[in-house]
Amino acid sequence: MNRGRDTCERPKAIFRKHGGVLRTSEAINAGIHPRTLYAMRDAGVVEKLSRGLYRLADMPPLGNPDLVSVALKVPKGVICLLSALAYHEITTQVPHEIYIAVPRDSRPPRIDYPPVRVFRFTGETFSSGIESARVDGIPLRIYSPEKTIADCFKYRNKIGLDTAIEALRLYRKRKRLKVDNLMRFASICRVEKVMRPYLEALL
Repeated sequence: MNRGRDTCERPKAIFRKHGGVLRTSEAINAGIHPRTLYAMRDAGVVEKLSRGLYRLADMPPLGNPDLVSVALKVPKGVICLLSALAYHEITTQVPHEIYIAVPRDSRPPRIDYPPVRVFRFTGETFSSGIESARVDGIPLRIYSPEKTIADCFKYRNKIGLDTAIEALRLYRKRKRLKVDNLMRFASICRVEKVMRPYLEALL
């Protein structure tokens, strides 16, 4: 096993250059032979996060492994709804699935684990309000607090109107209120008339 670890220094350096996490295809393209990758796995040098996704085992434990795994497996997706609310700390709910939005015309992501709930967004509903964030050093795409709240009102029949109202209330309490942004995204999501009374009650 030690011998296996000794032959892994160059591949380990490649992993570190990419933040410690690589897909199988990325590892191969970066010059790591498949046999070497599997030997690293068998030697405990890398750990398998999910199908086709590996991480250096000597890195600090992931704080949010499920979110990281989905972000890496679906790079064109955007973390949304309850998962985005939890990230922005504007909900008291603890989502048991990772909520992710993908373009309507894209292929459905194939993920064995963690549990994922996929929403298909179209046009501006998908492309607007996307922010870049880093979780455990891994880049991911996530909707802004304002866009997430508008999405929650749009999908209130799926996640509950009370969840959307609570998010708006906690956003008002914890964040700097950006009414113009909220209403712009409400317009994009076509929920202005639904959201406005709840927003006005907080002003």
